[in-house]
Amino acid sequence: MNWRTIPVIRHPCADLLIVQLLGILVYPFLGDAPLGRALFSIFALFVLVLAVFAVRMTPALSWISGVLGVPVVVFTIWEAVDPGVEAVVLWSAVFHAAFYFYTAYALLRYMFDDHIVTTDELYATGATFTVVAWGFAYVYLAVDVVVPDSFTAVGDPLQARAWFEMLYLSVTTMTSLGLSDIVPVRPHARSFVMIEQIAGMLYLALAVARIMALTVARSTAREERRRG
Repeated sequence: MNWRTIPVIRHPCADLLIVQLLGILVYPFLGDAPLGRALFSIFALFVLVLAVFAVRMTPALSWISGVLGVPVVVFTIWEAVDPGVEAVVLWSAVFHAAFYFYTAYALLRYMFDDHIVTTDELYATGATFTVVAWGFAYVYLAVDVVVPDSFTAVGDPLQARAWFEMLYLSVTTMTSLGLSDIVPVRPHARSFVMIEQIAGMLYLALAVARIMALTVARSTAREERRRG
């Protein structure tokens, strides 16, 4: 059996994208109960494995992804067993953010490595967006630990550092829809939100520029073949 014919291995970027989108839909059903946290921790580790597989398909160094993944696994399990410990939440968020940002870097290198767009590279376009959004969600979580009350919800101030709320803010920021009902109120929080807004615009510009460049190159090659 050719292992590359297995969908989960052949298109890891597609699997990563689909699982992350499913995570957005599944998370509200799990709640904040210990069982829900444990289940989501298992789900998060599955996303981690898929991200490592995705990095292995790219020109980036997969061992860096593995090294970053070890503390991510440790802190994910630690958070599930003993939730609410500030130091654990902080370092977990830091390593999660580093892991997802490195994954995004790897996927970008994968997308721009050659002049041929494969099916998996198309999925990588979407996966890069969700991976960056995940990374900034953990950045916001870390900022809220270091500088308490950095974020507030309109009409209902955030009482707990809820990762899902930070992800909601991150996605709305990345999509340039404007700020959601969760608002950064401290200077450090606002600075990172502005960085994500700029990153979202730059990523969109890069993706469109690559598609246009490849389209022009393909048209030029086709015309040269006709003339030849």
